[in-house]
Amino acid sequence: MNNADTNPDWVDSDDAPELTDEWFDKATFKIGETVIRRGRPPGSTKQQVALRIDHDVLAHFRATGAGWQTRINAALREWIATH
Repeated sequence: MNNADTNPDWVDSDDAPELTDEWFDKATFKIGETVIRRGRPPGSTKQQVALRIDHDVLAHFRATGAGWQTRINAALREWIATH
């Protein structure tokens, strides 16, 4: 019998390592060959804050699609420049 034609020994799935939050924090995520980075890029000057915004204002910016937070930032910059 040729060993190359046989299936490898059965592996018990209970022997697999536990997939913890720490394991996922260290993982490299890829789509195809492209590495997907999470979070702000290195050197970013942006700071995360909690901010209360009127519902209608928030709904307006969200309705404009992806990038709505960047557009809020741009609107605030424009206001700063004129005041």
